[in-house]
Amino acid sequence: MRRGQVVLVDTNIIIEAVRTHCWNALTTHFNVETVEKCVEEARTGDPMRRNHVPVEARDLQRVSKIHAVPASAVARLAVALQMANELDVGERHLFAHALGRSDAWIASCADRAALKVAFALEWKDRMVSLESLAGSAGARPRLKNHFLERWMSDVRTAFLLEQGL
Repeated sequence: MRRGQVVLVDTNIIIEAVRTHCWNALTTHFNVETVEKCVEEARTGDPMRRNHVPVEARDLQRVSKIHAVPASAVARLAVALQMANELDVGERHLFAHALGRSDAWIASCADRAALKVAFALEWKDRMVSLESLAGSAGARPRLKNHFLERWMSDVRTAFLLEQGL
C-alpha cells in the first residue's frame, strides 16, 4: 500500500475509522473513495442506540470522491455474480462501482459476505483490513476484531480451504 493509492471503503470502515480516530490519517495518506449509498448509511442510524457512532458531514468532506452508482451498474453486478445480492446495499453499490473500474484500486470491508463476493470476483488480493490501512497511514487504533488483519487472514484461509486450494 502506498501513499496516494485509491482505497474504496464501505460504511463499516468509515464508521470504525471515525470511532477509533484514524479517519484523518487514512484520508490524508490515501485517496479514499466511496459511493453515495455508503455515505448515506454512515450518516444515518439511531443516535439513541448504544454504541452509535456519529459520522459528521465534515468527516465525509475528507473523502477524495463519492461516486454515484446507477441502477444499471448494480444490475450488472447482480448478473455477473448472483451471490452479490447477499451484500448489504452499501457494499453492493461499492462493488458495482468497483466492477466498472480499470485502475489499481484496493478496498476495505469487514464483512464475511463481502469478502466472499470479492473472492468470487477474483479480488482477494485487492482486499485489505482497516488495521493494515491504518498502519500504513501511521495510525495504531484499537479496532474491533473484524477490522484486524488476523480476522481477514482467517477468513481468507477459510475461503481458500473451501475452494480446495
